[in-house]
Amino acid sequence: MAPRLVRSWTSPREESTTPAVMQELDHAWQRIAAEMRRAVTDSTYAIWLEPLRPVDLDPRRLVVAAPDELRTWVADRYGPLLERVARHVLDAAVRVEVVAPDAIPDPARPAATPDVAAAPDTRELPDPPFNPKLTFDQFVIGDSNRFAHAAALAVAEMPGQAYNPLYICGPPGLGKTHLLHAVGNYVGSFGGGLTVRYTTVESFTSEFVAALHGGSIDAFKARFRHNDVLLIDDVQFLAAKARTEEEFFHTFNALYDSGSQLVLTSDRPPRDLLALEDRLRERFSSGLVCEVRPPDATTRLTILRKRAAHDGIAPEDAGALDVIAERITDNVRALEGALIRVVAFASLTSRPVTAALAAEVLDALDPRPRQVRRSIDEVMAAACEAFGVTRDELVSSSRAQRLTWPRQVAMYLARELTDQTLPAIGRAFGNRDHTTVMHACRRTAQRMADDAGAYETVRALTERLHARRDDRRA
Repeated sequence: MAPRLVRSWTSPREESTTPAVMQELDHAWQRIAAEMRRAVTDSTYAIWLEPLRPVDLDPRRLVVAAPDELRTWVADRYGPLLERVARHVLDAAVRVEVVAPDAIPDPARPAATPDVAAAPDTRELPDPPFNPKLTFDQFVIGDSNRFAHAAALAVAEMPGQAYNPLYICGPPGLGKTHLLHAVGNYVGSFGGGLTVRYTTVESFTSEFVAALHGGSIDAFKARFRHNDVLLIDDVQFLAAKARTEEEFFHTFNALYDSGSQLVLTSDRPPRDLLALEDRLRERFSSGLVCEVRPPDATTRLTILRKRAAHDGIAPEDAGALDVIAERITDNVRALEGALIRVVAFASLTSRPVTAALAAEVLDALDPRPRQVRRSIDEVMAAACEAFGVTRDELVSSSRAQRLTWPRQVAMYLARELTDQTLPAIGRAFGNRDHTTVMHACRRTAQRMADDAGAYETVRALTERLHARRDDRRA
């Protein structure tokens, strides 16, 4: 078992600091930490940023302490991002200092007060800060995301004119938030003064509730409705929030009617957001809907190479990246997180980054063998061979008995053995609806339970697909 990368520790704080000041510092740090968590991957946050502890705060400076083994890396790699987030949250041009765990704020330094050192005007600070790493140049394009990337770039170049709204959907960790930040960074750099705002539905809801309770609903509406580009992450979380959903509906309409660009992301297509009102689903579907899927092996390896080059990582053994790409297959965040974990382990144990080390670290993280996913084409080919039908017959509209069962089995195996969604499987089988795939899966499972021969047929076909992939890799 690999040792833990981060040890638990508590930062020192000046004993003379009053409870009120410490409460203010803790509250500010909670908000900063929440924004940092959104700006980086989960694994990056857990390894490098979660161990940070706030030490001191005044209108000019925020001091945070980091463990000795992480301090230099955090200051160099994440210091600028931490400072941008702190400025946004605190609404002041503070600078961030990353100090040793035993560092104590200088008691001789006079504490600035709002009367003595008022915070400078920060109205031109980006709100919220876009992660500078999440640009179109840093986005790795593959067959799984090419369409979404092209659409996002088009709306960044011509906001409100290309595709409006642009709706990007797909499972977590596949680059949807990256594309939102890329649009924000692009418009900020080349938009000629256009205003762009990014928010999550969680933040939108929190601010809406605060505005209702604080009597500042007009300011809230102005904040979100007076933008040239509005980027909204995770719209699926609007479900079951009736008041927020209504306000979002009116915000959407106000921006759309004024010609502003909307870019939305979700973990599923608009038609599958069944808990939302029909009028919102219709508006989400009225523009361009793009789907992102898990990357193939080539794209995964390219992502790792690009991230390694960006971070100045030079593996001793190029096979280390191959091991990571082979083991982490369905999530780009997890893929980059695995690379960070391997590099961090190598650094803390003074060992080179090799294929053997990568396998050791990933085995400790998840000792279960990784199942290799199949493609729909492989499933179709195996089903056609097993049942003696052609591919054209398999995807045809014919409901002949000799084709119905093979088609249902193929759909069932495509659902079980590939990483494709139900709508994607339906499209591959002659542009059928996803409900048809669901029906096929239920019918196949039921027949396998009732008929030993059907069970044996599906089992043998599954083993054949596994054997084919193993032969290719031998």
